[in-house]
Amino acid sequence: MKQGSRQSEQQEIASGPGPVLFLPDFCAIRSVFAVVVTGELLAILFTLTSVDEMSGFLKQLSLISLLVQWIGLTTAGLLCLLRGYLLRMSNQLAGLSAFLVLMTMTILICLMTGWIDQTQGLELFNPDRELLLRALGISAIVGLLVLHYLYLQFLWRRQSDAENSARLQALHSRIRPHFLFNSMNTIASLTRSDPRLAERIVEDLADLFRVSLGDAGRPSSLGRELELARQYLSIEQVRLGQRLQIEWDLSELPDQAMMPPMILQPLLENSVYHGIEPSADGGVITISGCYKRRRVNLSIRNSLPDAEEVNRRHGNQLAMENIRARLSGVFDIEATLTESHVDGEYQVRLVFPHPWRM
Repeated sequence: MKQGSRQSEQQEIASGPGPVLFLPDFCAIRSVFAVVVTGELLAILFTLTSVDEMSGFLKQLSLISLLVQWIGLTTAGLLCLLRGYLLRMSNQLAGLSAFLVLMTMTILICLMTGWIDQTQGLELFNPDRELLLRALGISAIVGLLVLHYLYLQFLWRRQSDAENSARLQALHSRIRPHFLFNSMNTIASLTRSDPRLAERIVEDLADLFRVSLGDAGRPSSLGRELELARQYLSIEQVRLGQRLQIEWDLSELPDQAMMPPMILQPLLENSVYHGIEPSADGGVITISGCYKRRRVNLSIRNSLPDAEEVNRRHGNQLAMENIRARLSGVFDIEATLTESHVDGEYQVRLVFPHPWRM
């Protein structure tokens, strides 16, 4: 029952992403801004190639900018409205649809401009067939170039994501061998004296390695990661006994917050390996956390051994760099992992955003 509920939870968390489309989301402010800037640059280029004297540059630029921006923004707006349908199409069909939308809006904007000129007598443009043909030709060339660029960018991003996923998978599946050996020795010693406890440790160890050897591209949740952290610490507490003291101080954390799997366990493993095990008297690990300003703040602190005992073990910072790489692969620069010494204790502070679309 326990295993079934965990599997269903993982399936719910790790539901695959939606269809991959090479067209950007034109409902996003960034995409609209790109359309405006690109349109204005094109308007400047067209104006420079069409005016004979620079004295009429600004007037001609304002007219061409008006036409180009109307075409660009109406096309972006229609693609935004049609995004739900485009997501159900193949990339080829979606690209063709976007091209047809651009051509259609070019015709409509040119016809509307001619109608305004005729009815209002503004004489903004010459409402003739030549304007329509030139606008269609320019829109077709620019549209094909932009679609080709977006598709090449999509292919590059897909290849980059595949390489990043493979790299993160390699980083994700690393657990120190000594933890496995120590756990197996603990299980062997408890097999006869306390079979039920040995069985529980086996189940906890299996859960840890199931996640460790799973797909690094599938997100986990904060609640699941805290559960794995408790399972790991329960294994170590059986092995270390009274030498390992654990304090929890978690207040109203969003258990549904998405994060990469196996982030907390390596941090706790560092605390045990470098802070608790070298000390003859053991020590205390404090896990605290809070949620404020749409960010999850987690802190792991451990007491430090004496100076003579510290020199026995030297870390190579591999685990910390791996975790930073995995956080960067998901949250980019929005997540931070910092190390410090506070009141004579070693502290690792993890901050990541929530909600976040992974």
